[in-house]
Amino acid sequence: MIIAVDFDGTIVEHRYPAIGKELPFAIETIKALQQKRHQIILWTFRSGEKLDEAVNFCKKRGIEFYAVNKSYPEEEYDESVSRKINADLFIDDRNIGGFPGWGEIYHMICPNEPARRK
Repeated sequence: MIIAVDFDGTIVEHRYPAIGKELPFAIETIKALQQKRHQIILWTFRSGEKLDEAVNFCKKRGIEFYAVNKSYPEEEYDESVSRKINADLFIDDRNIGGFPGWGEIYHMICPNEPARRK
């Protein structure tokens, strides 16, 4: 499954343009989903230097994204068209009903398995 994940308010607390405190179990859950061969796309409002900071924040914690703000790694971004990406699932704190937390998200995606904690 291709899963697009927002950064601010989803992986970290909202502190834009700064990087907020990591949300509980965000990194562990993303890593567990990647181990199950889900392709994780970082899908965020951030761009330029602020995007680089977010990517580096995750990289330092062991997360390498399948793609960043695009549907696949080789996609060329054209500013004249929508930045909408193709994903099977979008994880964002601004969805209807709010952000349920990473434990609940893991159980929605992998309903027959307990969450793995390190």
